[in-house]
Amino acid sequence: MQIQINTDHNIQGDDRVAEVCEQIVTDALAPISSRLTRVEVHIKDIRGPKGGEDIRATVEARPEGLRPYAAHHDATDIKVALRQAAKKLKQRLDAEFGKLASH
Repeated sequence: MQIQINTDHNIQGDDRVAEVCEQIVTDALAPISSRLTRVEVHIKDIRGPKGGEDIRATVEARPEGLRPYAAHHDATDIKVALRQAAKKLKQRLDAEFGKLASH
């Protein structure tokens, strides 16, 4: 599973952010990682310097042979937003894989 990380101009996309993102996504999607070809993470600061729940993490997964699936979550912290988005995506993919298995 290849992981690609994208940030907007308001978020410093350094090595530490990339390392944290990869760890969170890898841990969250580990049970289904063999079925995914690529995962894209998009992190952006919606409101800029105004503050509040303004970090949006979007995680998009590309399952082998299926269309891409995505989930997002807004929070005040990158880690929280990313964990929740990855959790939502895993639940969505588990449901989709379950539907395919029952047919």
